[in-house]
This record gives sequence, structure tokens and C-alpha cells, in this order.
Amino acid sequence: MALLTRNADRIYWAARYLERGEDVSRLVQSYGELIDDLPTEDDSVSRWGALLAVLGETHSGSTDDLESKTVEIDERYVVRRLVSDAKQEGSVAQCVKAARSNLRTTREVLPREAWRAVNDLSLFTRDEAVRADDRRFRDRVLTRVIDDSRRLDGILTSSMSRDDAWQIWRLGRYLERADMTTRVVGVRAAALMAHRESSLSYDEVHWMGVLRSLSALQMYQRSTRGSIDATSVVQFLLFDARFPRAVAFCLDEIDRSLDRLTRSDGVRATVTVARDALMSTMATTTDGADLDRAMEWVQSLLGKVNSAITDRYLSIDGG
Repeated sequence: MALLTRNADRIYWAARYLERGEDVSRLVQSYGELIDDLPTEDDSVSRWGALLAVLGETHSGSTDDLESKTVEIDERYVVRRLVSDAKQEGSVAQCVKAARSNLRTTREVLPREAWRAVNDLSLFTRDEAVRADDRRFRDRVLTRVIDDSRRLDGILTSSMSRDDAWQIWRLGRYLERADMTTRVVGVRAAALMAHRESSLSYDEVHWMGVLRSLSALQMYQRSTRGSIDATSVVQFLLFDARFPRAVAFCLDEIDRSLDRLTRSDGVRATVTVARDALMSTMATTTDGADLDRAMEWVQSLLGKVNSAITDRYLSIDGG
């Protein structure tokens, strides 16, 4: 059965919103753990405003313009903005709400259990997301979002037909995931590399925080079987073809889904350009400033992949 363009658009964006909600939840959770692991006198790169930079609140990963605002960019402000703020499109609560809104009118396409999982999560975040401001309840809120997102993946993987709807869902999920990884590498990893030149204290703890923010610590340790090294961390997150949150892996999965969709040549061409650009950034993995610029470039190309998908599969003219 052919997938209607309007349903493809809603499925694609529901996938992106849910991935974004999960990723932001993990980012906030892992950053809180990092702050707890560091001694109180270490404030080199542990300012909460850095999380806003990861999500594009500032230009080129700098928090200077944030710090010039009259509001205090403290932990509570950042967590509220990223988790529960109803006016912030990228907050966890708004992402889950937008995903539910998109899937509400496409319930006939997805397994019934998938809709129930998204609806239950939406009701939970509507009532409980604001409690993440309080450290006593934050982990419960963020863990629920992460776990329910993973549970949804399990439901779809085990019970959804591998049709056009499935492939469109995968396009949204993996494109959003690749974008988040480039943001974490381009801001947090690049900042750590820049500070490394001035003998950053507790270097390994910081890099463990970067890996945890992408659920990558254990798999990185299995892959390298050595001490945590800045360059190898960046290369793992960007180029590892076996780790599901590495950018190269995400682009490969997008390609696999495009193989199953009709008239995908134009979209695949943009994916090839993004992959070639990614591989050309190998030389930037030892310099913070170069890495930041390289990730901005790759992000712009991921934006072109999104535009190509939209033009081909999500617009009336493309369909």
C-alpha cells in the first residue's frame, strides 16, 4: 500500500522529535553526572550554559552571549529550558508533544502498541517534566523519556512491516541522531580539545562525560581496550561503522532505507556528499577549532539531506 505524503511527513517528523527528546534527555542527564563527578573547584568547561551551545542557542559553540543576558544561566535555568519549557520547541516536553501530535493522525500506519507508548510518554511529560528542575526527581523524568524511546524502538523493530512507513521512520530517526552526534562533537569535544592545550584537569572524566552523553562509553571501551584518548573518542563517534550513534553508521542506515524507497537517487546523492565530507574531516580530529568548523560544515550538509528527503518524499510535488 502506497504511503500518503502527509503520513510520510508526520511519521518522519515524529521520528525526529522522539529522537531529539531522547538525545536531549541523555545530554542533560550525563552532564549532571559529569558535574557530580568533578570536584567543586573545577569549573573549566563545566558551566551549564555549554549545553545550550550544543543545541544551537549560541553561535559557534560560545556561551559568551548567553552570559551577557540579564538572566542567570545556572543549572535550574538550563534544565528548565531544555526539559520542560513549553515555549522552547527543542525542549524534551515539546518534542514528545509534537511527536504525539504527528502520530495521532497516522495511527493506522504504526502498530497499536507504538501509539500507546508515545501517548503514555506524552501524558507523563505533560505532568512530570517540570519536576526535572529539582535534582531529586530529574533522573526519574529523564530516564523515563530515554527508556520509553528505546521501548518504542523495540516495538517497531519487532512488529512493524518493513514498508515505506518503516523506511521513512528510519530516515527521520537516523538523520536526527547523526545531527546530535555532530553537535556534541562540534561543541563539547572541540571545547575539550581546546582546553587540552592548557592542561585541562580531570581530562578523562570530561571525555567519559562526552561518551555517556551519546550512550557510547561502554562500546568505546570495548572497541579501543585502552585509556580514553581524545582523538580516538572523536574518531569513534564520527567514523565507527558499527556503533549506532556514530555519524558514519547513521548515514549508512539512511542509505539502506533509501535503497528500499522509490526514486531515491537524488536523495542518495546528498547523502554521498555528506559522507564524503565527513570522511574528509579525519584530519581535524586533533584540533578543537578545526573540529568545530568541520562539524558545522557536516551539519549544513545534513540539512541538505533533510531538504532532499522533504522535497522527494514529504511534499506533494515530490510525491
